Amino acid sequence: MLNIEEALKAILDHTTPLAPVTMPLDEAAGLVLAEDVIAHGNVPPFANSAMDGFAVIATDIQQASEATPVRLHILEDVPAGSVATQPVRPGTAIRIMTGAPLPDGADTVVHVEVTRTEGNDVLILLALKTGVNVRRAGEDMKDGSIVLRVGTVLRPGEVGVCAAAGHAAVTVYPRAHVAILTTGSELVDVALVPGPGQIRDANAHSLRAQVVAMGAVPVVFARVPDTREAVRSALEQALTQADVVLTNGGVSVGDYDFVKDVLQEMGAALVFWRVKQKPGKPMAFWTMGSKRIVGLPGNPVSCMVCAEEYVRPLVRRMMGHTLLYRPVRTAILDERYAKGADAGRAHFVRVRLQERDGILHAALTGPQGSGILTSMALATGIAVLPEDTPVVEAGQTITVQLTDLPEDH
Repeated sequence: MLNIEEALKAILDHTTPLAPVTMPLDEAAGLVLAEDVIAHGNVPPFANSAMDGFAVIATDIQQASEATPVRLHILEDVPAGSVATQPVRPGTAIRIMTGAPLPDGADTVVHVEVTRTEGNDVLILLALKTGVNVRRAGEDMKDGSIVLRVGTVLRPGEVGVCAAAGHAAVTVYPRAHVAILTTGSELVDVALVPGPGQIRDANAHSLRAQVVAMGAVPVVFARVPDTREAVRSALEQALTQADVVLTNGGVSVGDYDFVKDVLQEMGAALVFWRVKQKPGKPMAFWTMGSKRIVGLPGNPVSCMVCAEEYVRPLVRRMMGHTLLYRPVRTAILDERYAKGADAGRAHFVRVRLQERDGILHAALTGPQGSGILTSMALATGIAVLPEDTPVVEAGQTITVQLTDLPEDH
């Protein structure tokens, strides 16, 4: 049986980024660049005004002040999108709006707040140095320069840079498609009142939300009854539609747990089954060609914790990310935690985190059973207690994953 570090390494060792695709820029937010972005032209393409005001020659206004304003004759108005029809000459100015091209002859823009107009003249009330309030051509991006490199995540700012650089489409690692198959004849839709022996299928919904939060595309299948034929049919469909297949339930040792046997029949290569962890001991991982299959335990907390700890890094690597793990900090555990009979396994303990007097504290969310789904809703972090630590006393330092923060935080 693998430990948690070995299991994660095995998954990532069998995972490579998906083939890059070129897509419209507006569909690529959150994805990772697979090619450098090169500026198509200078940005800005011409010298322009950074303020509403007056384009002038700086030497004309060096003696300007409120007490001794400098009078200049206004030649014309140039709004954004227009071009001056004449140059600025000594003793003249052109009224200019933000973003409009700087007229020939001018080298400075006096912002309107330090001017006063009198008829066809403007009084300049402040001396400015040459180049003030002027955006030079190419000061943001030079034509032909690399403005974003391979591996960059396209956040809103990067999307804007791509647009300014002239890229209506970008080459990125695509979103992984992740199939979700929940197995179990006892499962019913959440809108129904469960009958005898039945439970609502919460896992399909929590897994879908986790996959969306990974930036991937969930492909949710109808609940799969506990029959060999139904499991095989669902797996065959999922493997044609998704890059990653998540099975939920059916990977333990019960008489109706068919997932492992069916995948073996289909030719999937089992990388590992079972991990020294709580919750989630019966987790499994297979490869089948370019597809990756993760067998998640059926208990709701086990399912969500394994998706967080293993599926999220897998999917992020497939999508070209290099930062695969949540931020980690040390914290003080506020109450005693004893592993009991499960002392030989690493424990993922759901905790609520709070900063007090500059020190991070962790408190248990309550009961830690693998069926206590509310522990996931209450948690703001996961404490990772190593397998060789049977007890943590109140006041001891522990390692916690900040599960509310993204990997690049």
